[in-house]
Amino acid sequence: MTSDHEEPRRRGKSAAIVAAAVCLAVVGAATVWSASGDDPRSSSRDTGAPAPTAPVAPLQPDASGTPAKPAPGQDARPFTLVATGDIIPYPSIIQRAAADAEGGGHDFRKILAGVEPIVSGADLALCHHEIPYGQPGGPYTGYPTFKAPHQLADALKETGYEGCSTASNHTLDAGFEGLKRTLDGLDRVGLKHVGSARDAEEAKAPAWYTAGGAKVAQLSYTYGTNGIPLPEDKPWAVNLTDRQRIVDDARAARRAGAQVVLLSIHWGTEWQEAPDEAQQELARALTASTTDGLPDIDLVLGTHNHVPQPYEKVNGVWVVYGMGDQVASFYTADKARGNMSSIPRFTFGPSAEHPGRWTVTKAEYLTQYSDMGPPFRVVCASCDTRYPAVDARVTEAVMSRGAGDQGLTRATR
Repeated sequence: MTSDHEEPRRRGKSAAIVAAAVCLAVVGAATVWSASGDDPRSSSRDTGAPAPTAPVAPLQPDASGTPAKPAPGQDARPFTLVATGDIIPYPSIIQRAAADAEGGGHDFRKILAGVEPIVSGADLALCHHEIPYGQPGGPYTGYPTFKAPHQLADALKETGYEGCSTASNHTLDAGFEGLKRTLDGLDRVGLKHVGSARDAEEAKAPAWYTAGGAKVAQLSYTYGTNGIPLPEDKPWAVNLTDRQRIVDDARAARRAGAQVVLLSIHWGTEWQEAPDEAQQELARALTASTTDGLPDIDLVLGTHNHVPQPYEKVNGVWVVYGMGDQVASFYTADKARGNMSSIPRFTFGPSAEHPGRWTVTKAEYLTQYSDMGPPFRVVCASCDTRYPAVDARVTEAVMSRGAGDQGLTRATR
């Protein structure tokens, strides 16, 4: 986000339990339109400048990085991955969390309760942590430099996330100290993270997960930091987008044993539902990168645009150009679509043709909405028949590049 902002456990649950929990979680949600008459299907668009993804030299081949084999004693079995978009607590959301805490700080759990069954029902769930934490007790601020309460980490953990990408244009809003507070806060509750770092060694490593017997590596990069320079003595503090570095890091993760490599990338043009040329060009280059005939990156998860963008298979690899904001509060009709997002859910299964690798065997999405209420709540729109306009608008964006013909389906629980 660079312009025109407003304030605006667990695994292995049965499908029946998850479905019941979703229904209970959203039963108290408010209607789609606010009292001011904002229309979630508004077609107004405020287009910002494209993210500066500079061209670089062509990718260089790398003969190393042979596929890893499953670790001894681990079962190779399918697993589900759920990801969600930008978490941006504007001051109104922070005030709602304070009210929900009833005098005990800030409680974001009720805000996220409507999507908890989807998140906790996955084998691996990842968020995008866009903003830094302020000092305990505040002040907590909104655009242009965000600072949120550290209790957000507790809610993310209890909602069911295993980790978060942290590279964004707002990572340095509170300076290096804010970056450090954020990663310390995520560590405190046991959430893994990647995209920003407290030291050079941490910056070199992906976030590591295990799901379905597979060793999963997550990488995270951003196009920039809103003009805030990286600390001169800490140039590694935030991962900036460079296509050769991304490929090199993916190949290094493979050599370290990764059987699935996920790329989280902060890119694109704000408020634009169609992927811009820079996104498309970078997606083509990254998904075309292979080692021994196999892709170096297995899935691309995009953030930053505020609005849901399409899904598409590029060179056989699924690319989610933009999930949209998961937690945001835009009040005017022309920005109401900034409260809509998609939730990708991909099932990975062991590859019969390439032992030691996992591939996508099922591609799904759900639709999501930041309902202004009151009270403010995040809900699963495709799980509840009271949100047909939101569900239709998000679906239109997600499917706009033919993902349905490539096997993507809409889920309702």
